[in-house]
Amino acid sequence: MQVPLIQLQCGKVGKESAAAKYAAANPSNDFTIQEEKPYAELWMGTHPSLPSKDLETQRTLLDLVQDNQALMSPEISKRYGQKLPFLFKVLSIRKALSIQAHPNKKLAEKLHSKDPKNYPDDNHKPEMTIAITPFDGLCGFRPLAEISQFLSTVPSLRKLIGDSVAKDFETTVAGRETSEAEHDRENNKKALQTAFSALMNSDKSAVSEAAKELVASAEKDGEAFAGSGGPSNGGKELADLVVRLNSQFEGDIGLFVLFFLNYVKLEVGEAMFLKADDIHAYLSGDIIECMASSDNVVRAGFTPKFQDIPTLTSMLTYSYAPISEQKMHPVDYPYVMFNSTAYSCSSSAILYDPPIEEFSVVKTELKKQGAKATFAPIDGPSIFICTSGSGKISVGPKVKQVKEGYVFFVGATAEAVLESEGENFTTFKAFCELSGKEGADEKPINQLNLAPPLSALS
Repeated sequence: MQVPLIQLQCGKVGKESAAAKYAAANPSNDFTIQEEKPYAELWMGTHPSLPSKDLETQRTLLDLVQDNQALMSPEISKRYGQKLPFLFKVLSIRKALSIQAHPNKKLAEKLHSKDPKNYPDDNHKPEMTIAITPFDGLCGFRPLAEISQFLSTVPSLRKLIGDSVAKDFETTVAGRETSEAEHDRENNKKALQTAFSALMNSDKSAVSEAAKELVASAEKDGEAFAGSGGPSNGGKELADLVVRLNSQFEGDIGLFVLFFLNYVKLEVGEAMFLKADDIHAYLSGDIIECMASSDNVVRAGFTPKFQDIPTLTSMLTYSYAPISEQKMHPVDYPYVMFNSTAYSCSSSAILYDPPIEEFSVVKTELKKQGAKATFAPIDGPSIFICTSGSGKISVGPKVKQVKEGYVFFVGATAEAVLESEGENFTTFKAFCELSGKEGADEKPINQLNLAPPLSALS
């Protein structure tokens, strides 16, 4: 497939960008990486803003799946309006992305109807992130005890929120920070919403002055910064983060938001899932990202783009938890068969399966020449991208060469076979299959051999 590459200032520069490297490797592109330019995102899917194209015909993947519903399965085609239910991406992040959340389905429909310029579609956007280089970001609200500590140890933060609001928060959550009682949790969430909303609605000049005080403290205090940090992050780590983010967005409200949110680091292969209405900001790293097919973003910091603070502060779930609860726990993918060569070199196929029906992702690593993985047919579409090494992909009689950056669409009910031509042949496969998911209809019985199942996307 021919997959669109997006240049944004937040992107990694030149060949440091995985998104750019994969785009440049694509056999259909005349694209050449320019070392001084940033490259942020590679999109794979049918989203009308940037649909992928078939390498041979140059038809968009959107046209192809709308012309032949068997490519996705009639059930998925009907349920998702003849579009892929997921959008698959590679993100290469050098500079912080905006503090943001994605609306749930009902809110997305409302926002799109009211403001289609800033909210371009009516779909929700739960998303999953898998690190392909070391990654860090802000994701979800911290445990309440950590927020209370920062309110008492970061004077500039308390000043912005207001002493009265800070005291109300501390009094409400004290002794009940981890309570599972519904009444306590609801009161905690209301107190968190009040405190966070007070911060987000701070006067801009007050934020600017408070930021100067915060950065001066971070530069001076080192490990003692913010009361030496909390259980999740040390004082020096937080001080370095404040200084780093201020160099990117001087005086921004996001410098204070980080005391409310979990600061998370992912190693290669680690993943996390964000539900609709979960707040986050990706800060650096290369990631594979899969999401429901939407481009709706509600922003409120670290960005020159349109910000919608009233919507953001009213839409969030205000769920709070340590980051360990947002990290995913992948398992072996059960519907793949390895040959003896693959078994002998500890090849693997790992499933990242979020609690939604639109998508799942399998990471496959074949670690020796001749190692082979055969994926059983599924009643849904798949997109494969190769992130390292080289090999072949076979679907029926079709055999295609695979190199780093190559992308392939595989239609429903098709068996796909990957074979390595060397060591460390790594692919990611995003797919949708409703069978076994809540609300799935009865499995169709007349799917086989209805359409050409393999398309090289460029």
